[in-house]
Amino acid sequence: MSSGADPATEAFVAHRNLLFTVAYEMLGSAADAEDVLQETWMRWAGVDLGVVQDPRAYLVKITTRQALMRLRALGRRKESYVGPWLPEPLLTAPDVAEDVELADSVSMAMLLVLETLTPTERAVFVLREVFDLGYDEIADAVGKNAAAVRQIAHRARSHVAARRPRGDASPAEIRGALEAFRRAVETGDLQGLLDILAPDVVVLSDGGGVKQALLRPVRGAERVVRVFATGLKRFGAAMSLEPAQVNGGPAMLIRLDGELDGVLAVRVEHGLVTGLYYVRNPEKLSRVTSETAIHL
Repeated sequence: MSSGADPATEAFVAHRNLLFTVAYEMLGSAADAEDVLQETWMRWAGVDLGVVQDPRAYLVKITTRQALMRLRALGRRKESYVGPWLPEPLLTAPDVAEDVELADSVSMAMLLVLETLTPTERAVFVLREVFDLGYDEIADAVGKNAAAVRQIAHRARSHVAARRPRGDASPAEIRGALEAFRRAVETGDLQGLLDILAPDVVVLSDGGGVKQALLRPVRGAERVVRVFATGLKRFGAAMSLEPAQVNGGPAMLIRLDGELDGVLAVRVEHGLVTGLYYVRNPEKLSRVTSETAIHL
């Protein structure tokens, strides 16, 4: 940004990655988050900066309000979505994984937990637990009083705590599990695949009604192996898996005959694969060709 940029533009650009992260964590959609940022800019450009004491807080407030409106609209769209809805995957830089709090907040597993909150609960949880905003700031952003926000935050925190993944995995365990998973799939070693899956592993896939996908979650290692056996029988010779980092965690870019077919995010706990999230919907694959900058 040149030194001749106006103050409104400079402030927006300085906080853009933060605002995108706020919107994305509320929406689970990069495309909708970008729309929210455009709407935020349009409103910010008309603000009298002379009355703004904290540009960052003011921009977060605008972003939150716009994201809340879009989140409610998204809820109606998701009601008619074909099969499971998964967040739009983001190719992220290695330093995101090193920031444990950030990586956890944008992980596929966490974003799916946030999907079970009401729009206001999700906004309050994200702003309080992820971005550590004060209750007064959050109240201003969501149109509630501070006392109500405290109650909402407590309720959302308890809800998320009861549903979020609890297991941990070291970087070495994640690398080992990912390599074992990849080797088993690429070689068609179904026993090797079974060995690396946790007994209660779950698979969700999102084709959006455009690509073939599982219409319901599949749970249990043996059932998951049967799903992979069917896929390998059909696509095995054409399939390749490329390790990647998506949403701050391990993933595979799945290619068929060299063309990107989807993104498989992998959750690893205690050295075993506990979650597989396969996004095939072509409309959700635009953010895996280059890294997306996110931060708290």
